Amino acid sequence: MPATAALDTGRAADALTTGRAAVLPNPSPLTYVVAATDPQAVNRAKGRPTGQEVALWVHGDATWTSLAPALDLTPAALDTALDLLRVELLTLLVPVRADAPPPDWATPALRDGHLLLFGAHWQPLAPLLARFPLLYVSSANRTGQSPAPTATHATAMFGPGIPVTDADHLRSAGTPHAATTMLRIAPDGDLTHVRHGAQDHAHGPDPSRYLEHLERTPLDG
Repeated sequence: MPATAALDTGRAADALTTGRAAVLPNPSPLTYVVAATDPQAVNRAKGRPTGQEVALWVHGDATWTSLAPALDLTPAALDTALDLLRVELLTLLVPVRADAPPPDWATPALRDGHLLLFGAHWQPLAPLLARFPLLYVSSANRTGQSPAPTATHATAMFGPGIPVTDADHLRSAGTPHAATTMLRIAPDGDLTHVRHGAQDHAHGPDPSRYLEHLERTPLDG
């Protein structure tokens, strides 16, 4: 089945409309994620403190445009950051400007002067994402458990109270799945590896290998 096929997101939409969490898919090799319009709902679903920072899901151009003036990045680094989010699909810590704080709706993603951003925009989810331009997101796992690689795992982990949008038929069952790699980008565009994940898995245990790969591989092509 093509990866552009529509998904049954009705229950997820109902949950998001009422401020509750929903578990949503991403393309392989990423795991499922838990998202909500309320950051506290994401944390409650995961069973962790409600005030813990969560990633801001920058899936729409308008959100990125609104954030850009608050990001402490050169123009070239700004382009790199967007490519890492939209093409590489990783999670990115982006520095904010001291003289131009981010919008209030972005502060749940603020960690030590950096915004925690996730930017995947998978086509099967596009109709749902268009309805909810502001979402907060985290890996689909309860605290202490591994992120869910399949809808079945997610349903077993979160129970009937949190709807799971099943896209396993569009994903690669035989592929090892993992949460996203996390990087930190400096104002000049230099990258630091923060957390191992799906994107750097194929490059081995040494994170420098993945960073070298990013340096020599254009992301916008």
